[in-house]
Amino acid sequence: MSTAEITAAPESGTAVPAGAAPSAVRSWFRLLGSELRLVFRRLRNLALLAVLVVLPLFLGIALWASTPHGGGGPESSLINQLAGNGVFLSFISLTIMITLVLPLVVAVVSGDSIAGEAGHGTLRYLLTVPAGRGRLLSVKYATVVVFGLAACLVVSAVSLIVGVALFPVGPVTLLSGTTVSLADGLLRLLLVTLYVAAGMAALGAIGLAISTLTEHAIGAIAAILVVAVASEVADNVPQFAAVHPYLPTHWFLSFDALLRSPIATGDLLHGLLSFAVYIVIFVSIAWARFTTADVTS
Repeated sequence: MSTAEITAAPESGTAVPAGAAPSAVRSWFRLLGSELRLVFRRLRNLALLAVLVVLPLFLGIALWASTPHGGGGPESSLINQLAGNGVFLSFISLTIMITLVLPLVVAVVSGDSIAGEAGHGTLRYLLTVPAGRGRLLSVKYATVVVFGLAACLVVSAVSLIVGVALFPVGPVTLLSGTTVSLADGLLRLLLVTLYVAAGMAALGAIGLAISTLTEHAIGAIAAILVVAVASEVADNVPQFAAVHPYLPTHWFLSFDALLRSPIATGDLLHGLLSFAVYIVIFVSIAWARFTTADVTS
């Protein structure tokens, strides 16, 4: 092999083929594609997505039957705003589902990511492939993030369709009383959906770390739900006000900053920073555990 065909690996100082890095990237995406197909074809996960389709439909019908006409105006609630614009059904659905339904979806996928493989005895066979534990873990977490994003998009899209069908649609009056164009409102909806997905990615990181600590997927899923529910409860107890900003779910509903003019960027940045910190900490815990654990199943 000529010197033109090799490059120096900066970390180890050894020579590797020039095409090794691109090949590793392609291999990572192939592994990710295989994992995504497996997760999205699993009947349990499809059932969860089906629930995310049905709930906004029932919610929209219930609110259509009970919401008075009118609405809008400064500082009006999301439900009052819904009477004037069906786009707000997406915001209402996300607000309701972010407390339990979306965390349940993320808990199932993240809790099963490593513990499920160990419980079925397939984890050690996965590790026989020269992919490396770190790469396998990154693929597992990327799958959790993608599934969480897909869940959030399903809720937003179905709610938007139902809202358009049942309520008037036009320029969007924000919670601060400012009216923006429909296109601006839809852009804000997309940003809200991405923000909620970022919160689910943070919860997924916690789930991934817990999943590396056990071989029982049900136990991991239950533990993640306990963390989410306990955080929600503590966040509503005034005596715990000092720790509220540090709870994993505290910033979940801060997406309402996007429904005001001007946008409250401080709240958004605090929320995104909190999510990023949780992701870094718990993915690091998962990596430290997974790369050093003695895998026997």
